[in-house]
Amino acid sequence: MRRIIILIGLCAFAIALAAVSCKRQEPAVPQQKRLTVVTSLFPLYDFARAIARDKAAVSLLLPPGVESHSFEPRPGDILTINSADLFIFTGAEMEPWVAKILQGVENKNLTVIDASAGISLLRETLEPGEEHHGADPHIWLDFSNAQRMTDTICRGFSVKDPLNKIFYEENARSHKERLSQLDSRFRETLTTCRHRVIIHGGHFAFGYLAKRYQLDYRAAYGFSPDAEPTPRRVYELSEQMKRSGIRCIFYEELLNPRVAETISRETGAELLQLSAAHNLAKREMDQGVTFIAIMEQNLKNLSRGLECREK
Repeated sequence: MRRIIILIGLCAFAIALAAVSCKRQEPAVPQQKRLTVVTSLFPLYDFARAIARDKAAVSLLLPPGVESHSFEPRPGDILTINSADLFIFTGAEMEPWVAKILQGVENKNLTVIDASAGISLLRETLEPGEEHHGADPHIWLDFSNAQRMTDTICRGFSVKDPLNKIFYEENARSHKERLSQLDSRFRETLTTCRHRVIIHGGHFAFGYLAKRYQLDYRAAYGFSPDAEPTPRRVYELSEQMKRSGIRCIFYEELLNPRVAETISRETGAELLQLSAAHNLAKREMDQGVTFIAIMEQNLKNLSRGLECREK
């Protein structure tokens, strides 16, 4: 009897040992590596996050609060791009430094996405009789262009990570729908405005937006914020405001609003911010502010400044 009990115990031990051995031999499920994505401007950063969600670690090359037109990449930025899976930039007109940076990139697996691909740039004159200052690079401020940029970024993700192609396409479709709804709200509101002229104390950033909604646009200086507006230009904008009865002047994010403040003192106009969303302040970045949220605030300020009717 004692021998039978011992045999039963040995059999049970052998079965348990075999089960543990089999369990240990089961192959571990590999964790999918997230894509590493570097973007040059905030709109691209926001679009890429909306498309990739948890499938990618998306970073913005611009430090929070830095004005984009004056940005110069540092050696650390070059290393960041070199170690990425994808690098997304707006286009040669907006980031002329990209071509030189990419010449030094050694990562042969880096996928580079030019988000301006297939988009025609505006090359209109700033004022009748004046020459333009190059092509206008602020393409994302026409929301139909923002939708095309979303498609371009989505294609880049899908080529780099074909297993998640459907996931990226569904997210891109949802993001484009939100942009379409935003476009409709802008159109509905801006057709009701008493004034049809945007007087802007900053650089020429809102040409695409003005053209899309049939507004006239007057900026203090050209496409680059490095240029200084002439006293004559400031005087002309002040006089136009007085003649037309416009009571608000817009200033831009992350730049000293001294020109807008000068015109405000001259005319008594209210100051309102109009953000082109090149970049965010650190506080806004920490709060998770989105491109669409920035544009919704722009619409509120445009509605106030142009005296639009509530619908």
